[in-house]
This record gives sequence, C-alpha cells and structure tokens, in this order.
Amino acid sequence: MRAMLLREFGDVSNFTMGELDTPQARPGQVLVKIAASGVNPVDSKIRLTHPPFAPTLPAVLGMDLAGTVEAVGDGVTDLAVGDEVWGCVGGLADLPGTLAEYVAADVRLLGKKPAVLSLRQAGALPLVAITSWMLLHERAQIQPGQHVLVHGGAGGVGHVAVQMAKAAGVRVATTVSTQEKADIAKDLGADDLIFYRDESVQEYVQRLTGGRGFDAVIDTIGGTTLDDSMDAVRIEGVITSTNTRSSHDLSILHAKGLTLSVVLMLLPMLTGQGRERYRAILDKAAALVESGALKPLIDPHHFTLDQAAQAHELVEHHKAVGKVVVDIN
Repeated sequence: MRAMLLREFGDVSNFTMGELDTPQARPGQVLVKIAASGVNPVDSKIRLTHPPFAPTLPAVLGMDLAGTVEAVGDGVTDLAVGDEVWGCVGGLADLPGTLAEYVAADVRLLGKKPAVLSLRQAGALPLVAITSWMLLHERAQIQPGQHVLVHGGAGGVGHVAVQMAKAAGVRVATTVSTQEKADIAKDLGADDLIFYRDESVQEYVQRLTGGRGFDAVIDTIGGTTLDDSMDAVRIEGVITSTNTRSSHDLSILHAKGLTLSVVLMLLPMLTGQGRERYRAILDKAAALVESGALKPLIDPHHFTLDQAAQAHELVEHHKAVGKVVVDIN
C-alpha cells in the first residue's frame, strides 16, 4: 500500500511517499480502507517536537479516519466487511497512522459512520468530537440552563464544543478574533460573541453575566487564555482544558474554589485503558450528527495523500478555517 512516511522529526520536508505491506487484521482489529484522514494540530506537534509518545521512525502519522471495513479479525462481532466507519486510531506510540491507504485498527477505537455524512466529512470529526465530549460532558458535566464559555469557537475543537454545548441546552458564549469567525460561530449556534482582542475579560464577564461569571469555561488554547478562564468563571465553577503545559499563579483558583480538570484524550490510545470510551462517545456524536445538531467545519482546501505535507503546513501555520482533511482513496 501507499503511505506518507515521516523519515525524521522536524519540518514537512521529512515526509516522503513510500510503499508498505498492507497490514492484516489481528484479533480485535479490523482492516480499514481509508478514504479520508483529518489533520489535527497534535499531528504537527508530534512531527515538530518528537514528544515521548511519538512513533518510531519511519512513521505513518495521522489519527483521524473515515473509511470502509475490508477485513475483520478474530473476535470482532459488531463490525462487518463493507461497514463505513470513523474513528481516531493511531499515529502515535506503536499505533500506525492514517496517512496511508489502509490501517489495521483496534475495533474499540472505531464507530459506524453517520449515514448523513460523506466519508470526507466524517474524517474531520473523530478527535475533535471525542475531545469536546470529554471536556463538556465527562469533566464540566454541563447541565441545561447553564451559561458556558467556549474559547475559540471557530477552531477545531471549539466549533464542535459550541455545537455540543448548544445541543445540551446551555447558553453558549465564545471568543473569536475576526468577523468571519464570529459569523461561523453564530451559524454553529453560539449565543454570545466575544471579540477577545477588543474587550477585556472583566468587560465581557460584566456584559454577559452581570459580573457573576460563567458556570464553566472550555479552554483548548492554554497560556494566558487559561489565566483568563480563571477570571471568567464563576465562584466554584469549572474550567476544563486540553492545554496546561505552562506555569500559572493558582491563587485565584483557590480564592474562588474552582475546579480545573485536564483532558488528554490520547490516553486511551497510549495506555490501552478505556478505549471503549471512544466507541461510546463516537456513537453519541453520531446521534447528534444524525439529528442535525452537529456538523463539521471543513477547510475548503483539498489535499491528496501525496500532498499531506502541504496539509500539515496549513495546520502548523494556523491558516486553516475549519478542519483540514486529506483524501486518501
């Protein structure tokens, strides 16, 4: 099979097209013919920074996929040849990635693709949908009637979190940087828009909550945005974050009795523990998609497998509007 191989960690010049043996589905796995692979910021970070969970070189990167089951390993009873599936399955540690024509994937990391989505659309959603569900429902435990702030409502995780929160019956506020992104967030269901470059935290907290603060804040940006989140959340509120790799003064956390909960959605893939959560969350996300409550925001650029380096560049330099997808087959 054809695969995009990363020969060295660093810039995209280290990608080269190569040929690998088509994998076989082992017990508990299915062989998937990949139609589309979503590119996420974490893919670029692995390529650039060589974190401890990076795969061994030469490596096939890529976590998201949508495709068709070609073969079923022993013990698999809930998926069959011909099923269209989606999932977040590899591209780190010892799990092969999805910038390839085929992958043998743990069946627990896959779900049946929503029928209303094309394979290309479905390939954009798994990682961001799983992450958003963990942030909102598992950690923040949002409830109908709450007022929730989602930072970066036109971003990869943010645009899904806005929709999931809205579907849960909460009032959704979100930060944006431009009118274009404000229009996107509004279209996705955001109730309150915050141009964070033009308005201080204190100003938008006063304007939108009367100074009380938000019941929960969802932060995927980190750095100073995490500090802003501590200012923006109400007393005894909840902050959930995917980006806490920095130093902060936590005195306000103590003074307000806040809960800070960190999500690293890759843990089930890295540890092998709790992979069934992925399937369960994907099924919940599929139900939202089928009901019309969740849709992917996909960048208009089109990339083939041969152009995966260009797709990585677009994500790395923050030039994408929505999720970047590589068409594989």
